[in-house]
Amino acid sequence: MILLVLVASVLIAAVTIYQYSEEAKEYHSERLERKEKAIKQSINFVIGETTYPVTTDNIPLIFKDEIFEIDAIHNLQINLYDLDGQLLKSSKRIIQRDPSDLCLDAEILNTLSNTLEHRYVVKNKVAGQTFQSSYTYIMDEKFKTLAILNLPYLENDDFFNKELKEFLKRLAYAYLVLILVAIVFAYFISKFITKSLRTISDKMNETRLEKRNTKIQVDSSSNEISTLINSYNSMIDELEASAVVLATNEREQAWREMAKQVAHEIKNPLTPMRLTVQSFQRKFNPEDENIHKKVDEYSNTLIQQIDTMSSIASAFSNFAKMPAQKSEMLNVVHIVKMALDIFNEEYIEFYSETEEIIAKFDRTQLIRVVTNLVKNGIQAIPNDAKNPKIVVRVFREGDNVNITIEDNGTGIDEETKDKIFEPKFTTKTSGMGLGLAMVRNIVETYSGSITFTTQLGKGTIFTVNFPKN
Repeated sequence: MILLVLVASVLIAAVTIYQYSEEAKEYHSERLERKEKAIKQSINFVIGETTYPVTTDNIPLIFKDEIFEIDAIHNLQINLYDLDGQLLKSSKRIIQRDPSDLCLDAEILNTLSNTLEHRYVVKNKVAGQTFQSSYTYIMDEKFKTLAILNLPYLENDDFFNKELKEFLKRLAYAYLVLILVAIVFAYFISKFITKSLRTISDKMNETRLEKRNTKIQVDSSSNEISTLINSYNSMIDELEASAVVLATNEREQAWREMAKQVAHEIKNPLTPMRLTVQSFQRKFNPEDENIHKKVDEYSNTLIQQIDTMSSIASAFSNFAKMPAQKSEMLNVVHIVKMALDIFNEEYIEFYSETEEIIAKFDRTQLIRVVTNLVKNGIQAIPNDAKNPKIVVRVFREGDNVNITIEDNGTGIDEETKDKIFEPKFTTKTSGMGLGLAMVRNIVETYSGSITFTTQLGKGTIFTVNFPKN
């Protein structure tokens, strides 16, 4: 009963928040359209009254002072661009402009010209505030396109937030009373129901798999309680009979799990080795003046992976964990580049704020972390994706080193988020689900952390953070 009340309150609050959010979005969208329509009417009036030839080049002259009057009337900043995206006139009074305001992105120009409505609205956040920017064409009396009108619009949700807080406050008071009533009612009901079951419950709590359990003996009881006691006593007999079988199965299962883990660890070096050989075969050119350097790089990569497999085999034979870390001071930028060289995908991009970031880490383990995360990113991108992209960045943040791997794949759904780092959990049709669990184990060994942010249908960003020393 308490759970039902809590779930109902949470659901109603969630639906309310969602409803207020949708209303706010619809309000701002419609208000921007109204503003845009009114401003275009004012602009058309100015164009109709001007004595200058109505051309794109004369837009700054036509709206020399009028653009500020329109801004003052409608209380909205106005930017006018030519058809190539260059800023012609703005009502924003500043001494020095942001270079990004002087020219429009190609995406905006393409959308404007290719859509039926010839209108494009983009939403972004600046300093915690949400802005909408609408882009549309301005035409002369003969419907010839003259310029592009841009209207930056600030979404002010203070009124909606105040209304929402008041409603949630009243809702909280109402459900607080309901919860208190439910707690009192549930307490007395549970006391009445469980009174006759307390003895059996205590006995069941004492039941242990590793010891011999005694049966329940009750002199007088109802038919329902007698049935429960008989079921428990039968369970005790079956439990003793299956204890030996269970112990044997547990030992076998432990060996199976270890075999799976070792197989997964051995498979990790095999994949980059295969990719390295394929990359070398594809890029091999006897006439290349750097051929010897490239051969050395490919050879070093293969040798490192072979050494990793050898360490795994030794660890398994010694009934130990994965290869012990050998910490050393290394250039993280160089190691990450080396790890990315084994991939053939041309859409993998790498960025670093500097050519050298020195940190203490195990070379092989760092390569394993990067290759696992990049491989997961590749597998997250659908085969029919139009513009696949994986971006790897390395940068410093105080005394820590950050490595981010961003993909534009399918993203991670809510049900999967909490399980993504669990051993043996996977959303793929193949594999054992040990990759991300292993990556987290490696990073946490070096007092680091791994986190991620994701959006369904847009992609995922994994962030690895570890101290430099």
